[in-house]
Amino acid sequence: MTIEAATPLLTTWATDTAQPEPGRLDAVVPRENLLAAVQALVDARWGYLAAITGLDQGVEAGMFEVLYHFCSEAAVVTLRVPVPRDDARVPSVYAIIPSVSFYERELMEMFGIEVEGTPNSDRLFLPDDWPAGVYPLRKDFEMKDAGADHAS
Repeated sequence: MTIEAATPLLTTWATDTAQPEPGRLDAVVPRENLLAAVQALVDARWGYLAAITGLDQGVEAGMFEVLYHFCSEAAVVTLRVPVPRDDARVPSVYAIIPSVSFYERELMEMFGIEVEGTPNSDRLFLPDDWPAGVYPLRKDFEMKDAGADHAS
């Protein structure tokens, strides 16, 4: 599938779209439209979900973005879901794409973004005694926040 095929699938759900380079489409999707946008791509068989990543805009900006990267051959569609830092949550897409569990768990563990309705919230990378509320991929993370036991 092509970027041109993806664009009309997302126009109903996205508040903005951009093509930062050939073969790539970024669509800003409010979190309340995320499931519908993902369902539209899946129903159209537009590629596969390659990754979910987080982007911390910083404490001053007060925002995160959750990025859902869909690939179809060399084409990439990224759903960019802005979430306020003080209400960092997105709905789980597990009911649509069951293989997403790993990505959702990583997002919760590393950024502290709650994924509502995900069936498994077990840790993946951090030790069991890692302090609650300390997220290593946030821009304001400092190793001292993790305690002396995890500084080595």
